Amino acid sequence: MSAAHGEQIRVFEEHGAQPGRSMEWWGMIFFICSEALIFANFIAAYLYLEIRSGTSWGFAGWPNSLVNTLFLLASSATMHWGCSGLRKGDMRRLMLGLAATIVLGLIFLGGQVFEYFGLIVNEHFTLGTGTKGSAFFTLTGFHGLHVTIGIIFMVVCLIRTGLGHFTPKKHFAIQAVEMYWHFVDIVWVFVFTIVYLLPLLAGGAK
Repeated sequence: MSAAHGEQIRVFEEHGAQPGRSMEWWGMIFFICSEALIFANFIAAYLYLEIRSGTSWGFAGWPNSLVNTLFLLASSATMHWGCSGLRKGDMRRLMLGLAATIVLGLIFLGGQVFEYFGLIVNEHFTLGTGTKGSAFFTLTGFHGLHVTIGIIFMVVCLIRTGLGHFTPKKHFAIQAVEMYWHFVDIVWVFVFTIVYLLPLLAGGAK
């Protein structure tokens, strides 16, 4: 029995295999959970202020936001496609997936800036427009900040991929950015639903 056990240890040492998830993976999970709690607090504050105001905060620009949402969801698909290529040793597919995801993320940010411009210039709706303005720009702006950070992270990973820093067995940075980007996309689904979709269904969009 001891000989068999010793042989198993030797095999793990030779191949660098470790059972279960790595500490880096769990660290990323902890980070994402902490960010999720922050978003949960922002969303709860938004809903509380909306309920306290006694009105449904609908936004007429929801069609543009819906298109923007589709771009962001598509970016999750390109990210998964590229990262699955890495696991098969296809670095070209990884680079294409990262590049496509970066472009789609930039389109999303561009759409958000376009919406902000319309609200501020055309409707004079700003961060200082009462609780509605502060809640809206804080929640959506905080998410936009996370999208920006994710894009920067992907640009760095794209450059490192071109330099040959990653292999199918050594690519935690790619795994981390994939986890982070999917998290950002999932959070936006909640934000879009609460800020745009629910008021529309309730007849609050103006």
